[in-house]
Amino acid sequence: MSIPLSGSQIRQAFLDFYAARGHQILPSASLVPEDPTVLLTIAGMLPFKPIFLGQRQSEFLRATTSQKCIRTNDIENVGRTARHHTFFEMLGNFSFGDYFKEKAIAWAWELSTQVFQLLPERLVVSVFEDDDEAFAIWRDQIGVPAHRIIRMGADDNFWASGPTGPCGPCSEIYYDFHPELGDSKIDLEDDSRFIEFYNLVFMQYNRDAEGNLTPLQAQNIDTGMGLERMAQILQKVPNNYETDLIFPVIEKAAQRAGISYAEADEKTKVSLKVIGDHVRAVVHMIADEIRASNVGRGYVLRRLIRRVVRHGRLIGIEGEFIVQVAETAISLSEAVYPQVRQRADQIKAELEREEYRFQKTLERGVKLLEKIIERVQQEATPKISGHDAFVLYDTYGFPLELTQEIAEEQGLAVDTVGFEAEMEQQLKRSQDAHETIDLTVQGSLDQLAEQISATEFVGYSQISSQAEVTVLLLEGKTVESAEPGQTVQVILDQTPFYAESGGQIGDRGYLLGDNLLIRVEDVQKESGFFVHHGRIERGRLQVGDVVTAQIDQACRRRVQANHTATHLLQAALKKIVDESISQAGSLVSFDRLRFDFNCPRSITPEELRQIEEQINTWIAEAHVAQISIMPLTEAKAKGAIAMFGEKYADEVRVLDFAGVSMELCGGTHVSNTAEIGVFKLVSESGVAAGVRRIEAVAGPAVLDYLNVRDQVVRDLSERFKVKPEELPDRVTALQTDLKTTQKHLESMKAELAIAKSDQLLEQVETVGDFKILVAEMQGVDAESLKTVAERLLQKMGEAAVVLGSVPEPEKVSLVAAFSKSVNAKGLQAGKFIGTVAKLCGGGGGGRPNLAQAGGRDADRLPEALKAARQDLLQGLL
Repeated sequence: MSIPLSGSQIRQAFLDFYAARGHQILPSASLVPEDPTVLLTIAGMLPFKPIFLGQRQSEFLRATTSQKCIRTNDIENVGRTARHHTFFEMLGNFSFGDYFKEKAIAWAWELSTQVFQLLPERLVVSVFEDDDEAFAIWRDQIGVPAHRIIRMGADDNFWASGPTGPCGPCSEIYYDFHPELGDSKIDLEDDSRFIEFYNLVFMQYNRDAEGNLTPLQAQNIDTGMGLERMAQILQKVPNNYETDLIFPVIEKAAQRAGISYAEADEKTKVSLKVIGDHVRAVVHMIADEIRASNVGRGYVLRRLIRRVVRHGRLIGIEGEFIVQVAETAISLSEAVYPQVRQRADQIKAELEREEYRFQKTLERGVKLLEKIIERVQQEATPKISGHDAFVLYDTYGFPLELTQEIAEEQGLAVDTVGFEAEMEQQLKRSQDAHETIDLTVQGSLDQLAEQISATEFVGYSQISSQAEVTVLLLEGKTVESAEPGQTVQVILDQTPFYAESGGQIGDRGYLLGDNLLIRVEDVQKESGFFVHHGRIERGRLQVGDVVTAQIDQACRRRVQANHTATHLLQAALKKIVDESISQAGSLVSFDRLRFDFNCPRSITPEELRQIEEQINTWIAEAHVAQISIMPLTEAKAKGAIAMFGEKYADEVRVLDFAGVSMELCGGTHVSNTAEIGVFKLVSESGVAAGVRRIEAVAGPAVLDYLNVRDQVVRDLSERFKVKPEELPDRVTALQTDLKTTQKHLESMKAELAIAKSDQLLEQVETVGDFKILVAEMQGVDAESLKTVAERLLQKMGEAAVVLGSVPEPEKVSLVAAFSKSVNAKGLQAGKFIGTVAKLCGGGGGGRPNLAQAGGRDADRLPEALKAARQDLLQGLL
């Protein structure tokens, strides 16, 4: 009996097969895609999107890859089905205008049946219902029986990038786990019998806005084979999780929990599978420099980590464990993805930080649930809302079952229908945000790309230039002319205007002509074009007009100073704080700069002082900017730093201030650091777990900043009648006085409530062996009301006290204090006061001897207290 291929062998066999047929093996692209419309790399074809759109030429006619992918649209199915994952590898072969259906189908069959030795009688093929060409190839050239070629509709077998753009029919190969069931009733939707493992997309049409299909001049092939699915088939295991790609991670988690996967119940197996899947995902995400946060892909990472921790708790793992399990995932991946091992320390540090933070979050979640229960008990219909349960689940990692269990202990229900509705909304948000590859963004410009050339940028050396208007748009639609007062988007054949990129905002300025004035407020780069957004203040503009494009030099100087200062800031952080600091985002505008960076701790005041001093020293030293164009590999070899979120061509622009900073950057900069003048730090703060932010100003913006602060100090000095240097002491004195006054006021309120309580003793009634007191106290807050009730009960002995108050408009506070002898009569303070509170439009509860409640209808308080008195009389007689 032959030994089944390992996951690594399957991957290599696929790549070698296509390499032998003229395909260039390319490395996996990052999980952070170049495409701004997609949060994460979700498909093997995504890195080739610009080629399929015709926006970029491929260096190769044929390529093959094993691409890392992340999808979270079906996250709730992970572990529950045999083949749903968040992280997976997609094996693919691609043709860019070279071979088409015949070779793609023939090679797919050869690979499946000869290399992977799948029996032909176990394979079923699907084709698009109208694709007679593919049907004939499968039947006549490959020899697949016609009854095992299934025609399917557009929903299953027609791929489209969007409502318009490249599209085409698909053909898929399925593996039959149960051929003994025969061919008479083949249902490819039956997941228990069939698994689709190879998808061939024949990108042969372009769809226009009317839905018409026209053949593409260059027809392309895009295929995908799920590595985990093929491993399941060849390794003969019941699901993808038990393949050698994932199961070692599962075994490590089971070992940490002290359990056996084989002997575990189904619920435990689901948790182990979730851990196995998600740990692989987070390891590769962090290796690709994604950091946990509350937005974007950082939120996806944080959510996956928290699901790992939560499922670890569900199977009995106590304490931190994720780093130990991650080491297994790193070991499994390092041969193919060496950066995973190279960045193992960063991966483990991020996971350790997030796991610790989440443990603290869980503790806060317990406290939040307690507050929710306390609030809900005061409502007319005590039930934890679906929204509250979802927040506990999504933010604090509380499984719904745990919330239900704790709620039941307090006699409360949970709105599970509302919870499911919240889950559905989140699922839709996830699908909308992450799972659509849109090849039609800026559709108008994409169509124009075939007719006109991209904009030539001349702004590094020129501040103005003569340019021809090649495209004119109003509200995104192309027009031939525009009139004064209209807001337009103008595309020129060349421009000195810098378009927003790399964190630097676009230039401002003017487009000028004979009796023409357009004020340009922003410039964006889309589909290779520089789009000038502006308003026509004078004259009429037509396509074909030649205009003078003139940037605002003052704004350019300001942004240059701030941009270069950002580079100096990163260099200073690396020098003074930690060499491993890397950029996590930036903003360079005319009046300020913002720099986000990965760092697990806050920067100390002393470090901030040193950073500011170092940057101003470099500015004073007048370092000259050296700009050069060189191959990307050479730039990296020289130590140039790549900017966060930027994608680079084979040749890059390198900005070097010798001995200080060297970065890849396409932005505009000063030619000498002395041109900056001065640098001033404004603030340092945390924006997400492990991400810090520094805001600062440089150059002329420093004077603006200082003028504002100077005016504030002058105003405060005049208001407090002190010198500027005396302001801190004056403010401290005022704060001390305010705190003292507040404490004194609170003390007086408490004393007043106690004083009033003695007067209430005159209203005490005797009922048999008991004393009762039901009364209203004006303007007493809930805490003071509780204190008074306890004090009165202590004085009265065997008694029942019920007090009410309206501490503020539309708010009722109620309290009940019962002695043990009253409890013995069957009266419980919690249930009693809850019933009373309902009369005031509220609810509440608590212990048998002491309970509080609240309501919203203050007008009904007298009625509620009257009812409370009657209930006490009846209960104690």
